[in-house]
Amino acid sequence: MRTAADPLLQPSDEVAEALSTGAPVVALESTIISHGLPQPRNLEVARELEGIVREAGAVPATIAVLDGVARAGLSDAELERVASEPGLRKLGQRDLPMAAALKASGATTVSATSFLAARAGIRVFATGGLGGVHRGWTEDQDESADLGTLAGTRITVVCAGVKSILDVPATLQRLETRGVSVAGYRTDTFPGFYLHSSGEPVDWRVETPEEVADVMRAQDAFGGPETALIVANPVPVDQQLDPALHDRVLAEALEAAARDGVTGQAITPFLLGYLVRGTGGASLEANLAAVRGNTALAARIARAWSRP
Repeated sequence: MRTAADPLLQPSDEVAEALSTGAPVVALESTIISHGLPQPRNLEVARELEGIVREAGAVPATIAVLDGVARAGLSDAELERVASEPGLRKLGQRDLPMAAALKASGATTVSATSFLAARAGIRVFATGGLGGVHRGWTEDQDESADLGTLAGTRITVVCAGVKSILDVPATLQRLETRGVSVAGYRTDTFPGFYLHSSGEPVDWRVETPEEVADVMRAQDAFGGPETALIVANPVPVDQQLDPALHDRVLAEALEAAARDGVTGQAITPFLLGYLVRGTGGASLEANLAAVRGNTALAARIARAWSRP
């Protein structure tokens, strides 16, 4: 565990105190603020998610890199900066050394947030959906850096599955290959991000935050590779995106991407943006419903984990 003296990673005073006393802390990513939502709603959501963590009795640690220094826990002024600064970079784990050396600022993705949270000593992280194996992987081998980081980082990630634009079965297979544990929270099927279920089964099911904390303790007791635990928490059925609408618009988005030659890092924002427009904003609302639920659950898990 790193301390406040770490020149590359500075926890806020509140987060540092919580970590030193064993109080529950929940890491939150910052790309949803800088790249995932329009202004001014992005700042409203950032404050809302931190409020959800506090209401559940935990300390929020929104993570970002500002002027080359990674921050775990942002002031309101820093949240505003992440929400409004033009050209803020999107940083994965691989980008962190460059950002530090070049004094750059950026919002952190799942991979960077997971890595920095674990470095700070934060065990629980809430997000919307993970990256994974892209469709057509056998041709272009496009795979999110999230999977590599989770295979080497001891962090518990509460999410609504992986983004539904991805190849979900291949992603689950890849997680198994890399030794990343996956548990459905009160579900026997893997969530579908915007959808309550992807239809893919999960091998393990947990019912309470306390059971999740017990799994985390068992991870540590066994030792071995420092892999993550994914807690897959589905968006409620009454808040999911209409499945028929999702499937129709996603098929259109994939056709448009193929027609326009969109590949590589551009494919995810292209498809997600197409879904927002094609569903009249309904996909964004389902995403936010998932993030809210994941944040609340992560706070309860952090509380269960912090108890002796």
